[in-house]
Amino acid sequence: MGPAGRPFRGDNGSVSTQPPPQPLPAPDRTAALRDALRAAAFTADGCLDLLGATAYAALSRAETVPALRATRGGSPLESLVRLFLLQQPVPYARLREVLPLDAAIEDGWLVRDGDEVRATVDVRPYGGDGGEDWYIVSDLGCAVGGANGIRTTPGVDRADLVLGVGGASTTLAGITVRTPVARALDLGTGSGTQALHASRHATRVTATDLNPRALHFTRLTLALSGAPEPDVRQGSLFEPVGGERYDLIVSNPPFVISPGSRFTYRDGGMAGDDLCRTVVRQAADHLTEGGYLQLLANWEHTEGEDWRDRVAAWVPDGCDAWIVQREVQDVTQYAELWLRDGGDHLAGPEAYAARYGAWLDAFEQRKTKAVGFGWITVRRTGSDRPVVTAEEWPHPVEQPLGPHIEAWFGRQDFLRTHNDAALLDECFRLADEVVQEQVGLPGAEDPEHVVLRANRGMRRATRVDTVGAGFAGVCDGTLTAGRILDAIAQLLGEDPVALRDRTPEAIRLLVEQGFIEPV
Repeated sequence: MGPAGRPFRGDNGSVSTQPPPQPLPAPDRTAALRDALRAAAFTADGCLDLLGATAYAALSRAETVPALRATRGGSPLESLVRLFLLQQPVPYARLREVLPLDAAIEDGWLVRDGDEVRATVDVRPYGGDGGEDWYIVSDLGCAVGGANGIRTTPGVDRADLVLGVGGASTTLAGITVRTPVARALDLGTGSGTQALHASRHATRVTATDLNPRALHFTRLTLALSGAPEPDVRQGSLFEPVGGERYDLIVSNPPFVISPGSRFTYRDGGMAGDDLCRTVVRQAADHLTEGGYLQLLANWEHTEGEDWRDRVAAWVPDGCDAWIVQREVQDVTQYAELWLRDGGDHLAGPEAYAARYGAWLDAFEQRKTKAVGFGWITVRRTGSDRPVVTAEEWPHPVEQPLGPHIEAWFGRQDFLRTHNDAALLDECFRLADEVVQEQVGLPGAEDPEHVVLRANRGMRRATRVDTVGAGFAGVCDGTLTAGRILDAIAQLLGEDPVALRDRTPEAIRLLVEQGFIEPV
């Protein structure tokens, strides 16, 4: 925090226009500020109650007018919303009754301008996994709506901005496996959202970033939220943690596939989707046995190659992986999205056309026809029969999805160690909130087909035959799969041996997709 100073030379020899990060404020002063914010109900729930759902949602779209209209009364909470979320000047006399004001100014959270006070950083209330009142600290104007927000931090180069929490951050936080671990790594930490989440279930949290300003913001985020200070290290990708292994690695990397590296927070600086590929390929060298890598990613759809095969090939040997594509954009849609994010649509027709053309040229050279968005989870198992699944799933899912992702990998372990005979000797139970739907023409005596639908996790639906429906309906954990099939064979007048031979494949599918669970 604080004004920009003269250029300094970074560890990698490059020259930056940004000053070295200042030391953290004293812990007792940070705690006093946190207590004051919470006392004024400057929390996620408090802001939602004050602004209402409509104005609160508008903030996520970088639209501030509804929130400005809702905060005209001058209450302590309204003053804090204007100060930190809307980046408006607030009278010094009004804030003096709310915050430890002089200490906050001295520590660099705020700056006084005559009779008014302005924020130097964006402080955004954020709800923790266990209902904690946390705060994400970032550059002004960057907490929502990309870097085209209200106003950015004076004196800070656009390329060095540190963004706050957004849709990508919350998605990654929701899909992350939260099993207690000894060591967790937030790779490319930004403002520290993932490191903050990891602090609840990891004994030690390491956060890395190429941008030294990001590491400072991460320390501020965790300090203001009352979390233990992380081990912060500057550097690119896994360079700062060479030779070290972690039980959990999470990353919301600069995954945008762009023709250049203009913005540290967005552009990876590698050709195409090589940055995401590199993170996945190198992860195994930094994971403990059973450890997870979870990241958001973009990947190219190239001519003559199935995207599933292409991304699955990134997965290292000895690792299971689940790759989920949530959205696809053609190259023109993709270029337009990130041109707007970079403000290029405001640069004039000729400049915009030139930059647009550069994006399309880069895609043409790489024979890229579309770009996929999604998430990748890799688990190091050491198995010589790894399971790598890549699928498209644009449908709504249940968040947090982390427990369901962990269960998916557990089911792969189960299926890998059970041949057909062992599978039939197991007892299963129907998963919670699975329902059966019968589909057919109105008035028909029998349905055309039967569908099992899950209302939890990925919220899948799968078509089953009469045997599959009957089998799932009887699974209550008391009978083995083989005994259930024998009973169904007797009921349908089928050969029980033939039914046992042809059904395990269907049982495996029901297990893999989570409709039934081994007891």
